[in-house]
Amino acid sequence: MAKASAPATELAVGARVVRITNPDRVYFPGPGHTKLDLVSYYLAVGDGIVGALRERPCMLHRFPEGITGEKVHQKRLPLGAPDWVETVRVHFPRYDRDADELCVTELAQVIWAVQMSTVEFHPWNSRRADVEKPDEWRIDLDPGDTCDFATVRRVAGVAREVLAELGATGFPKTTGGDGLHVYVRIEPGHGFRDVRRAALAFAREVERRAPKDATTTWWRKDRDPAHVFVDFNQNARDHTIACAYSVRGTPEATVSAPLTWQEVPDCDPRDFTVATMPGRYAEVGDLHAGIDAAVFDLAPLLQWAERDEAEGAQAPPEPD
Repeated sequence: MAKASAPATELAVGARVVRITNPDRVYFPGPGHTKLDLVSYYLAVGDGIVGALRERPCMLHRFPEGITGEKVHQKRLPLGAPDWVETVRVHFPRYDRDADELCVTELAQVIWAVQMSTVEFHPWNSRRADVEKPDEWRIDLDPGDTCDFATVRRVAGVAREVLAELGATGFPKTTGGDGLHVYVRIEPGHGFRDVRRAALAFAREVERRAPKDATTTWWRKDRDPAHVFVDFNQNARDHTIACAYSVRGTPEATVSAPLTWQEVPDCDPRDFTVATMPGRYAEVGDLHAGIDAAVFDLAPLLQWAERDEAEGAQAPPEPD
């Protein structure tokens, strides 16, 4: 006989009440984490996850049967949302279609998305005030197939040096996988094309300083698998990556965890999980809380891009 599911439970989240159905459904078979465990995690890091998502179009990675089942990449808000769940409309030129995506302004909206089987949150790097003008530059350090994490950490150190010389403040985090991200707040005065150009110019500088560790080679088949790809293309329109505090659909239930720069040289992504992050958050708070106060002007990087282009450097084509 099949085990009866636990009854639904209702949670007060701020001024809202969110009903959680199938709270005992196991989403992570290894550690045994359930839907309610996932809800409890996001409640524990509430200010952090809302800050990472606030007013951004957000694609949801949903796992209706847990992480061993089908993964659903959902741009449009799932049906049945309460009227207090906010959205932002974005246009997809390739298909000439619009989509109303989740636009988080309060924690209850995050918890409702988890109720709808969302595990991962992948926001745009722009906000609904002008979705075509990013306010976040994302540095994605993506290791090759034979690249160890020590190399990723070294490249992060080089990235930090370049940022410091530019006068930019970078906010590092684990990806929840094998790489590292660094976010920089920027003025929303440029379109995606220029932000991508700036990101490529930065990536090339990191590659110049760490040629044995870093690469900007576009095609995976042409890269040294022992190198870290400084992935500038994560700044292209509608390219999204897991935000700070997002759980990842990994067997260990890892989390994309904000770090201090002092932690980067010795960090291990496996240390940050649904089980460990609530205690860490209670101790250190939101390490990305100051990002909105550290705004960087892309002008120097766009000058670097112009220099590289004048010297004949070619940018890979814009993705679809």
